[in-house]
Amino acid sequence: MRINEFLAIPMAEIEFRFSRSGGPGGQHVNRTASQVELRFDVASSNSLTDAQKTRIRTALRGHIDSQGILHLTSQATPSQWRNRKDVLDRFKTLLAQALRPRRKRVPTRPTRASQERRLERKRRRGRKKALRRPVRRTDE
Repeated sequence: MRINEFLAIPMAEIEFRFSRSGGPGGQHVNRTASQVELRFDVASSNSLTDAQKTRIRTALRGHIDSQGILHLTSQATPSQWRNRKDVLDRFKTLLAQALRPRRKRVPTRPTRASQERRLERKRRRGRKKALRRPVRRTDE
């Protein structure tokens, strides 16, 4: 399965599990194993470099268990074949997004005008709060 122009993962590294799906469907839902779970062992994959494994583990940490196995499930349709296609599409998209290089942030400085606007807002807010304080009598 081609993830991007630099990475292809052999289908032998991807494992599928099938189980009965929940929700409405009557007798059909009780007899067919249409839910598909995709399992991909990120930790011991031969197609990924160490840098790629690290990026995937950090970007997809919510989908990866403590053994380094990526879990994705699909039960959107009553068809096992379509659920399998759906979970493979999501797998491909998630890996491509996780491996996309991130741009470095270029730090910028606030302009002089924006600094002055910020300080003026702070002065205005301070004056507004000062008006809330109790009035002091100075003639005593």
